[in-house]
Amino acid sequence: MSKLIIQPNNEDHIQGKENNSITLVEYGDFQCPYCGEAYPIVKEIQKIKGDVLRFVFRNFPLSEIHSYALHAAYAAEAAGKQNKFWEMHDILLENQENLKDSDLRLYSEKLSLDMDQFIKDMNSDEVAKKVQTDIMGGIKSGVNGTPTFFINNIRFDGPSELDSLLEAIDLADK
Repeated sequence: MSKLIIQPNNEDHIQGKENNSITLVEYGDFQCPYCGEAYPIVKEIQKIKGDVLRFVFRNFPLSEIHSYALHAAYAAEAAGKQNKFWEMHDILLENQENLKDSDLRLYSEKLSLDMDQFIKDMNSDEVAKKVQTDIMGGIKSGVNGTPTFFINNIRFDGPSELDSLLEAIDLADK
């Protein structure tokens, strides 16, 4: 049973209250079709368990097999520098087939981001380091594919399906 090595912290993108009883951490890849399938499931879990759930997303781009994943992660982090991480997160997962740099610029324009700042941040060492830190934290925690979920610091190895995740969340909340 793998455990989450790096606890959620102020460097993470988090939805939900810090004192919520359940923390769901996802290591994800914006180009991964399985992450795309898990995306609406996580949204549904947030609706159902919103009063007890804290959701954390960490980047784990599998750039060896998903050629646009790394730049998509950079785009999400660059948007995050302008307080639009979650908006970009959603757009990227809803448009997985369109993740070229030109698409990323279009999405940032759609979010009314400062384009000069967005491009600067996309190419910054700070954003690259943030993504690399997420990847290394995932590797230390035994992540080797996406999506990988941790529920209250314990790796969830069941299927990324609504019923399975909800059952595991309910067990962790007892």
